[in-house]
Amino acid sequence: MHAGCAGYNQVLSVQLCMSVNCAMNYETFIMERVKALEHTIFCIDDDPDDLNMLRDVVKGIDKKYSIMEARNGAEGLKELHAMKSSDEYPCLIVLDINMPKMDGKSTFLSIKADPRLSRIPIVIFSTSSNPMDKMFFAKEHVEYFVKPVNFQQLVEVATKMLSYCA
Repeated sequence: MHAGCAGYNQVLSVQLCMSVNCAMNYETFIMERVKALEHTIFCIDDDPDDLNMLRDVVKGIDKKYSIMEARNGAEGLKELHAMKSSDEYPCLIVLDINMPKMDGKSTFLSIKADPRLSRIPIVIFSTSSNPMDKMFFAKEHVEYFVKPVNFQQLVEVATKMLSYCA
């Protein structure tokens, strides 16, 4: 053994040590990159008041979380595709349904069609209580939250959302 590495001679030992060190450094590097956004929630919603309230409640529950935002589905997809270059993704996407430029259903389908983005958990957070919307997302096994009308309900919904990041 040489410095904790297996090998029969000095050359083999050095090569194995270099390979092991590179593998461990690469794994550490990947884990650090994953951790960079592991406490980041990406909200795609056109209502700035809803975004601000959700941000405040999430921070009140656990300060380690941060909220990124996009104001519509097209902007959200652009941001998500930009994340692919660094291979860093949020722990959760919170998606509204009724938005300009690109609605939540179309955004959802585009995310799910992309193999790299489809692994990110998504929850719906919308004012729509339309049974057809709920049925669509239930078939996709996506949790659907109707935006609450009082603060305590918002805290309960945000707590459930954060469980997707655990």
